[in-house]
Amino acid sequence: MESYVVKLRPPEAYLGARPAGAAPGDAYYLRPPWRSLYSDRFESLLVRITCDDGTYGWGEALAPVAPEITQAVVDRLLAPVLIGSDPRRVRPLWATLTGLMRERGHLTGHQADALAAVDIALWDLAGKAHGAPVHALLGGAFRDEIPTYVSGLAKPTDPERAALARQWTDGGVRAIKLHLGHGVAADLATFDAVQAAHPDLRVAVDAHWAYSLGDALRLGRALDERGAWFLEAPLVPEDVTAHRELAAALSTPVAVGEAMRHRYEFRDWLHARAMDLCQPDVGRTGITEAMEIAALAAAHHLPVAPHHSVGLGVAVAAGLHVSAAVDDMPAFEFQPATMAVANRILTSPLTGGPVAFALPRSPGLGVEVDISTLQEEA
Repeated sequence: MESYVVKLRPPEAYLGARPAGAAPGDAYYLRPPWRSLYSDRFESLLVRITCDDGTYGWGEALAPVAPEITQAVVDRLLAPVLIGSDPRRVRPLWATLTGLMRERGHLTGHQADALAAVDIALWDLAGKAHGAPVHALLGGAFRDEIPTYVSGLAKPTDPERAALARQWTDGGVRAIKLHLGHGVAADLATFDAVQAAHPDLRVAVDAHWAYSLGDALRLGRALDERGAWFLEAPLVPEDVTAHRELAAALSTPVAVGEAMRHRYEFRDWLHARAMDLCQPDVGRTGITEAMEIAALAAAHHLPVAPHHSVGLGVAVAAGLHVSAAVDDMPAFEFQPATMAVANRILTSPLTGGPVAFALPRSPGLGVEVDISTLQEEA
């Protein structure tokens, strides 16, 4: 198994320009009021699993900062266990790899991200071995096109965001998600400016975990009046109880899932009715676990809209196969800035996006990585 740390400079930073308070030389920085670290580069970890006969599969972990940590887990803990295994036995291998550090408390975090990359690569290999696309191995596709929504309007002012929204709607887009969390009044002003772009436009809000329960209730009730599509990540990601209270109080669906890695986390949230829209990220769950999560969501009669942020072309392809194979799947997240970089590592770009992607038809994931593009950029 080979692993590749990827750090690619985009035309512009993810979610807009570096904030004024960030030092120019810092590799990672904060974007207040959001709590997460961000990078000017698109960082990721790719893995390639090669068999004795030369066939290989590609996988990717969502690793937006410090992908070297995830790489160490792949190289030191996962790769040695796979030597000599039949790569077509994806689910048994998943069970083995999941157990390696389980009793030591590493069922989530970097261990899970590393496992996601390996799992995706195994599904790619299995699809090639069987001469079938991954979605066929998952039981078949529910749709011939995977609907998408545009995620983010990376402009600094509401008039500029509204103008960009009109450009998207002129091209047929009817669903946009805003990256907000800047205060209830400011978020509502942005929502109103963007919603005016088209009478049929569905607008969702991603609050990036920024709010207290009280402010989230104020925002959510105002979004109820406006007919918002969904409210994503409103509160800190560990607070199941507050999310349950919020979901019970609002008609706007509460969307959660990007911070979770496995079915057991989702089970607790689903049982508590703390979410209305389930958002696993295949770059963090892998394909095997994403399908288990989708089955749990179905048992609770909730839709699944896979999350996607800065994963590159392999992670996008994995997300599309899962999105095709899930019954109640309203839309897959389309990141315009991400796609401009995601395709740079592929020999042939993924086409589609702002409105829908065509169902992949080639064996495996249907993508090929150009290794010459994976060199780290300063």
